[in-house]
Amino acid sequence: MPNTKPVALVTGGANGTGRAIAHHLLAAGWRLGIVDLPHARLRRSFSAHAHNLLLIEGDVCEQDTATRAVAAAADRFGRLDGLVANAGIMIRKPLRRLTLAEWHRVIDTNLTATFLFARAAERSLRKARGSIVTITSTRARMSEPDTESYAASKGGLVALTHALAISLGPDVRVNCVSPGWIETKTYAALRRKDHLQHPAGRVGKPSDIAEIVAWLLDGARSGFVTGAEFIVDGGMTRKMIYEE
Repeated sequence: MPNTKPVALVTGGANGTGRAIAHHLLAAGWRLGIVDLPHARLRRSFSAHAHNLLLIEGDVCEQDTATRAVAAAADRFGRLDGLVANAGIMIRKPLRRLTLAEWHRVIDTNLTATFLFARAAERSLRKARGSIVTITSTRARMSEPDTESYAASKGGLVALTHALAISLGPDVRVNCVSPGWIETKTYAALRRKDHLQHPAGRVGKPSDIAEIVAWLLDGARSGFVTGAEFIVDGGMTRKMIYEE
């Protein structure tokens, strides 16, 4: 009997929020292909789930990585129901010092890679009537100093999300999640004032993002949702801040 458990690809899944998303989906019964760089230590994070898992090393900026990942998932699992475009980097530098190569690296990792994976996965996702979830950022709507390439890439990703939703619908739903401060290292080391600056009363956790990604991938629960941005930031983008 063929295995009917759903299959997803998760990019940038070796660490941080991507790893939390992957573990959450595995626990929910998904089979996964996880893509990350060769030095990202994928096997350290996921060896216990080998029977439901395909680990794919490669640079998401490269077209070959997207093509190879989609083909490998189809060969291993026989289907593809979801894509989580999570891979992302930030280079924080003053504008005058940011090189063109660094600009391209951020744009290619955060934005172009999503285009490459969506294009490579289109046929499989249409067949499955699947879903794409992109991981953007509240930096698409507000900025800190010296983050031009990051903000531009995330703003572009929000726009790419609704463009894909229109182009791929009704077969494929496409939505994005824009996290705020998600602490991926030592949560216990956060200060009281770090938590209290958030209207929700605490800093975010990777599990907060994993929960909504799983919901968006599940067509039975979110089948009427597409082209939408979900801001998950503890209310920070709704908080007026004045300096006294």
